[in-house]
Amino acid sequence: MKKIRLFVLGCTGSVGSAVLSVCRAFPDRFQISVLAARSSSDAAAKLAAEFSVPTVILTDPEASEKLRNEARGSLTVLSGEKALEEAALRDDVDHLVAASSGTAAIPALMAALRAGKDVSLANKESIVVAGPWVLPLVRRPDQLRPLDSEHNALWQCLQGRDRADVAALWLTASGGPFRNFSPEELERVTPAMAAAHPVWPMGAKISVDSATLMNKGIEIMEAMALFSFPSEKVRAVISPEAFIHGIVQFRDGTFLLAGSAPDMRLPCASALFHPERCPEELLPAPDLSRLSLTFGRPDELRFPCLSLAREAARRGGAYPALLVGADEAAVELFLSGKNSFPDIPRIIAGVLEEYSGGHPAGLDDALSIMEEGRRLALQHGARLETRFGTRRSI
Repeated sequence: MKKIRLFVLGCTGSVGSAVLSVCRAFPDRFQISVLAARSSSDAAAKLAAEFSVPTVILTDPEASEKLRNEARGSLTVLSGEKALEEAALRDDVDHLVAASSGTAAIPALMAALRAGKDVSLANKESIVVAGPWVLPLVRRPDQLRPLDSEHNALWQCLQGRDRADVAALWLTASGGPFRNFSPEELERVTPAMAAAHPVWPMGAKISVDSATLMNKGIEIMEAMALFSFPSEKVRAVISPEAFIHGIVQFRDGTFLLAGSAPDMRLPCASALFHPERCPEELLPAPDLSRLSLTFGRPDELRFPCLSLAREAARRGGAYPALLVGADEAAVELFLSGKNSFPDIPRIIAGVLEEYSGGHPAGLDDALSIMEEGRRLALQHGARLETRFGTRRSI
């Protein structure tokens, strides 16, 4: 059987690590042709040695130069976003795994889709910010496969189903570590508390987004674009056990649920092996007789980021990109101790209210609007910091 040759973009992050874990378990099925990361030169070098990868791309110039000097010709080390795009078109790449955050992966993603290559995607900006220009490049069913656990679950549930029969899509959320906190307790949340996700091992930014429920709001916008459903048909539900990841509700009242242990290797395997199933268990399956499942409504008063994302989705146009940029800056301000945890939705709401520009006519416009969201958020954050001073100190 011919091996699938992969370009893993974001190889040192949590999703990229899960992809490589699948490849490690099935060396007869997958071959890594290219690895890419932002600046983790030591980690990328170790992975290149383990998987016998000939080419590593680091988008940070200093990190790539460091690795190039250390490799001394034993490894091809490239730098910059243009190298990502060129790697996606290589003859020894069948499948692009876009597992990084940010916008650097978008040109490579678009190039791979144009070339007819399979893509597994865990990059929200590619869909929420650049979706109107990325998604038309998909040339066949399941060429683009979602890696996020919730979207992957919905993708699996929708396969072979008539979309006209679907009443709603439900994305589940753990509710984050503060789902039972009072408004007063939320004011005292520290960056260390918010960065410790109770279920998934993730970076600080995504963990904070999960705690504010912004992550779920952005995922709603992503699901709308990926599966072509309007905002009123894409919903969120709290399920603290983190076993059910996505639910499709049909118009006859039937629900189809996708459940598994909360481990990113499972959605990664489903995308990499498609249209087959992974031939064996990657980890022991939970004992269903010991499982209990509960569902609840998200509290959008205490966690208004979810409603802000819904509003951005409803408005469309510039607002999804604006919201993504504003959230990035607001979370950075919180993590740096300049603003409080509840200031995150306050800042984002201020940005959405203040914006008076037009809608993007192309991808460059959308990226500019995302940067405008960041700029406005920094201004709003500074005003809140000045207004409340040490009372909001964290």
